[in-house]
Amino acid sequence: MTPPDNPAGPYTPDPNPSAARRAELIAEIEQFPAKLRGLVAGLTPTQLDTKYKNWTVRQIVHHLADSHTNGYVRTKLTLTEDRPTIKPYDETRWSALPDATGLDPEVSLRLLDSLHARWAAVWRAMGDADFAREYVHPEFGKAFRLAEVLGLYAWHGRHHAAMIAWLRANRFGG
Repeated sequence: MTPPDNPAGPYTPDPNPSAARRAELIAEIEQFPAKLRGLVAGLTPTQLDTKYKNWTVRQIVHHLADSHTNGYVRTKLTLTEDRPTIKPYDETRWSALPDATGLDPEVSLRLLDSLHARWAAVWRAMGDADFAREYVHPEFGKAFRLAEVLGLYAWHGRHHAAMIAWLRANRFGG
């Protein structure tokens, strides 16, 4: 059985979520590290090195730490600068570096625990005007409002968690 491209469903942008929806997304981001930890708990080294399409479970966990660290920094830059242009990074090349291919995922899980606690605190302290602030992403040639970025990163966590859940259910016997 071939793994699906979007096991959590496709990303659907919501450029202006309600305050209630933002609170749900913030809670999801805050709780994500525990969810991810549960998904990788008990996996053997062979299972951690099993690929979901192009990346292993180990690389997915480390990618989440890389991506969400960048997202956190982009959020703070947007709150402290006037419409900054962010620095893209090559996630494929980052995922091929030795820390992503060989390091114990626990290192990135600990990073995500702290990072998401801080990120959730930043999101919760933001007012409506803050959610309207935007950064420019040069790869896409467009600006992204922080209100949409919140939903994007919540989905990003769901997306990669669903990949690991799919492997657990379909390749690792549950």
